[in-house]
Amino acid sequence: MLIAVAQAGFNRPFRIFLAACAVAVTPLPAPVFADSIQADLPPATVESTRGIVNDLMGQLGQKLKAAIVSDGPVAAVSVCKEAAPAIAKSLSVQHGAQVSRVGTRVRNPEMGAPNAWQKEALADFDSRLAKGEKATELEYWKVVNTDNGKQELRYAKAIVTQQLCVTCHGKAEDIPAPLMEKIRAEYPQDQATGYSVGQLRGAVVVTRALKPH
Repeated sequence: MLIAVAQAGFNRPFRIFLAACAVAVTPLPAPVFADSIQADLPPATVESTRGIVNDLMGQLGQKLKAAIVSDGPVAAVSVCKEAAPAIAKSLSVQHGAQVSRVGTRVRNPEMGAPNAWQKEALADFDSRLAKGEKATELEYWKVVNTDNGKQELRYAKAIVTQQLCVTCHGKAEDIPAPLMEKIRAEYPQDQATGYSVGQLRGAVVVTRALKPH
């Protein structure tokens, strides 16, 4: 669900911005194993991997809501810059994994640029979106053999631009001036604008070692 906004005194742009920054935390669908890499994975691994993504989305959404309710929407830009990497780092340590977000066009090139396999996942999502697949069902699973003889799971969950997301990721000329000024101050190399509704914006990615089974 999207974080609800019902605080008195918020005008429409503030409400739109909060909803745009609030991350969807709808639980991911139950595993479907037919003709999928998931068929070779223990159900607990599938569930826990999806759970990592849900945790990241939920924690970030809560922090953004708190920041806007307390200090206004512009404050959320700094919170997102600081909180998202911190949450991802915490979840990485907790689960012995590498957790992050990547973009098709990045806001922070030092942290959001996809590597080779993540670009492959994003290209897969783009193709499947074009074929009419539901955005909520776009997942990427791949198991690879590493140089040390072990196996590694690579997972991505698509982030697709919603109507309210364009508040801070749409055309630059349509973004409210105070927000645009803050974005440029926090992210001088920002490229994450110009998106339209339904367009792939990026993914939450998880890399984790697999135990023999």
